[in-house]
Amino acid sequence: MEDPKKVIIPHLDSYLEHLQFERRLSEYTVRNYRKSVSTLVEYLIAEGQWSGSFDTLNDKTIRSFLVDQQRRIARRTLHNYVSGLRNFYTYLRRKKYLEVNPFSNLVLPKLERVLPEFLTEKQMRDLLEAPAKMFKLDLITQFEAFRDNLIMELLYGGGLRISELCDLKQHSIQLDKGVARVLGKGRKERVCPLGPVAIQSLKAFQADFDFDYSPQAPVIVDKKGKPLKPRQVQALLKRYLKFAGLPLSISPHKLRHSFATHLLDNGAELRAVQEMLGHSSLSTTQLYTHVSIQRLKDIHAQAHPHG
Repeated sequence: MEDPKKVIIPHLDSYLEHLQFERRLSEYTVRNYRKSVSTLVEYLIAEGQWSGSFDTLNDKTIRSFLVDQQRRIARRTLHNYVSGLRNFYTYLRRKKYLEVNPFSNLVLPKLERVLPEFLTEKQMRDLLEAPAKMFKLDLITQFEAFRDNLIMELLYGGGLRISELCDLKQHSIQLDKGVARVLGKGRKERVCPLGPVAIQSLKAFQADFDFDYSPQAPVIVDKKGKPLKPRQVQALLKRYLKFAGLPLSISPHKLRHSFATHLLDNGAELRAVQEMLGHSSLSTTQLYTHVSIQRLKDIHAQAHPHG
């Protein structure tokens, strides 16, 4: 049997370049789409059905692949795989490598909508204070304390996605107006209010550390002035969560959930939060209203005599 890792997957490299440079999708999305294609090829090789091309895939094989994957991965991951494969086959059809997309009419069971995990306002304060406390204990350098506080203030204060944070350039931020212009999903630009605390954190960082602050220079850098990667931001967040005694399941994206939930808890209009998050559909943002309603019900149950 062929070694799946050594198999050259036809058209995969050109497809990934298309995603990265033409559609300008995030590094995370490109990686997931690559994974979906390579997982399918690995399955076909294991079943002795890999012919070196994608034009022999039929409905029966797809069903067998999905049944096999259901035993191995979560249902949401499986949905993501199918989305990636449907996209890949659409690309192959457009390039006239194939005539049919066998994933185009595939229907999967709807996913149960899970309420997003987030930090309370008190937990968020504890997390934001962690870099300063660790610096006082000589656990991190002054640079790390300032930079990492800035990272968390931008993620929470502006509701940025991790890819948007890592792509942020100096010219993207208007200090006088307290906003950042970011390119979100689908290369859609939006204006994100950052709040005075995040702006003050950025000013303090720039005043204390001598880096390149020209318009095209990155905002979030390592000690050599190189831009940080998303995985580095994820790793440093885990350090502060652990120090603050907070759930390690919290990710940079869940700071965005916290941003949205706290805005709604404090009276922000749903449409305004939708714009700040860059959601194309209001139904996506409405998920956070369910979080706020559930919190109100919990408070009522705890505090009301008839709760």
